Amino acid sequence: MSGNLDIHVQKNEVEPLLFLTGLLLIIGPRKMFSFFFQRHKLKGTSFFLGGVAIVLLRWPLLGMLLEAYGFLSLFKGFFPVVFGFLSNASDIPFLSTLFRRLQGTSSMV
Repeated sequence: MSGNLDIHVQKNEVEPLLFLTGLLLIIGPRKMFSFFFQRHKLKGTSFFLGGVAIVLLRWPLLGMLLEAYGFLSLFKGFFPVVFGFLSNASDIPFLSTLFRRLQGTSSMV
């Protein structure tokens, strides 16, 4: 049982580092630095990087919660774009049904 827990904890330690490395390789160091350290994104950046540090210090649950909050805070501007793209994907039956239901319940004020 503890062997499975060790593997799970080690996996949680590596995932954020792989995410940051992938982002670095895709957009480059200058753009990555300017994205993460914009004045209005410093709160999300500090929570995300603090969560990575907490996971590396062997507090995986707290670290993952901090990372999740930081991730949502950093990328909240992208979510409307993603949802708009997915709502136009009418070829995917489950998604089109889900977004039709969501559009029916939302009110435009």
